[in-house]
Amino acid sequence: MTVARYDQYADWYEDYVNDRAGGNTDHTRAILERLLQTGHGRCLDVCCGTGTYASAIADLGWAPIGVDISRGQLRYARQRLPVACGEAEALPIANDSLDAAVCIRCHTDVPDYAAVVRDVARTLKPGGRFVHVGLHPCFCGAFADRSDLQRIVLGPGYRDTSLSFEAWSPHGVRARVGAWHLPLAGLVRAVVDAGLMFTDIVEDGPETPDLLGLAAVKPGPA
Repeated sequence: MTVARYDQYADWYEDYVNDRAGGNTDHTRAILERLLQTGHGRCLDVCCGTGTYASAIADLGWAPIGVDISRGQLRYARQRLPVACGEAEALPIANDSLDAAVCIRCHTDVPDYAAVVRDVARTLKPGGRFVHVGLHPCFCGAFADRSDLQRIVLGPGYRDTSLSFEAWSPHGVRARVGAWHLPLAGLVRAVVDAGLMFTDIVEDGPETPDLLGLAAVKPGPA
């Protein structure tokens, strides 16, 4: 079972994403809204954390539900949406039962994101929508020094997919819980190998993009 590394930082994280990193949260929400679009039915927030984006999902007309392995974070999340404690690679969700699913800023929190996307695809109904929003794999990671957003310095290590606690900022999430890097090709392949079909892509952020968003659907009639 994946270790719930966020448990000891749940209180700190809740404050961080809604205060000091509030600008990043708003930026992420805008991309999520663009890609998920309005709809109805159940939308799963995979690795929902403290439920930060539950309101964004609900505002689009969806009924959000969440899954996360961190019981510490779920203390906050359950105040915002129905939740279950479980692993993203083996979701406690029935086959072909969801109308949509989102993975928001969480692909670096799991060692095998391809397994997560495969299981998400299993739970989606035919025609169901999948949205990924995460750090841009080409410009964010232990190999990228973003201390000067006008001149981001990329060093060696882009293909290193091991867990790393190296971060240009000692005050953020990654310095505390670490991150698994997933190169762009691996991210795209995870979606394709899961049998999903891309419908949209977004790169956004100040100067060099810091976020990458992907939208895909499960083939079949909606």
